[in-house]
Amino acid sequence: MTRVLGVLVGLMALTAAAKPVQKPVKYELDGTKFEGVLVYDDSVKKPRPGLVMVPNWLGINEATLKMATNVAGKQYIVFVTDMYGEAVRPKNQQEAGQAAGAVKGDRKLMRARVNKGLELLRAEGKAAKLDDKKVGAIGFCFGGTSVLELARSGANVAGVVSFHGGLDAPAPAAENALTAKVLALHGADDPFVPATEVKGFEDEMRKAKADWELVSYGGAVHSFTEPEANAPGQAQYNAKVAKRAFQAMNNFFAEAFGG
Repeated sequence: MTRVLGVLVGLMALTAAAKPVQKPVKYELDGTKFEGVLVYDDSVKKPRPGLVMVPNWLGINEATLKMATNVAGKQYIVFVTDMYGEAVRPKNQQEAGQAAGAVKGDRKLMRARVNKGLELLRAEGKAAKLDDKKVGAIGFCFGGTSVLELARSGANVAGVVSFHGGLDAPAPAAENALTAKVLALHGADDPFVPATEVKGFEDEMRKAKADWELVSYGGAVHSFTEPEANAPGQAQYNAKVAKRAFQAMNNFFAEAFGG
């Protein structure tokens, strides 16, 4: 009896120890130092797909890591990419706008930094049993724009998902250049992504002969997946739409990764 109890206690201890991991990863690109975060559940021992995740314009913070942990669950290994550098951690919307504007205004820089995130996911994910043949990317707002640029760069990923991201393309994808599947999840009433930008995105995808899908959620505005967003009519959390969007993401990757 004592031995059985000892085994049970040991198993309980192991179960308690198995929890979501948030591992900081320092790296450097073009002379700038960065710090991303690898997120996964260490109780899962079998290989899993991996996702590069690009946060909204506020960058890596507590809310971002909570989102990454929820996305990862037991299903994915997530690398949260630092798009600004470790010295830049916006404390408010004004600082976020400046940081995001500097990167968004230089799409070559944006592509380089998000591709570096993909490189780090593949390298750092090995120890967490990343399935290297099943890799994708997701992004939110500014991050949504970033992962679309990752796809436009011809990166070797199965697919990308943009949540309420900007859809403009200063350098549109050329015909047959998009090898990744593309899913854009859009708030139909998003004031920051006008109808002309949506049409431009659709035209770009058609001309590129991409495998793409655009979902417009009625009644949703910008930032509909983000619980902290509370600017009615502009950027506001929508629990119903967020649930649908994350389910759409999972369905998309189930297909993109081959089941």
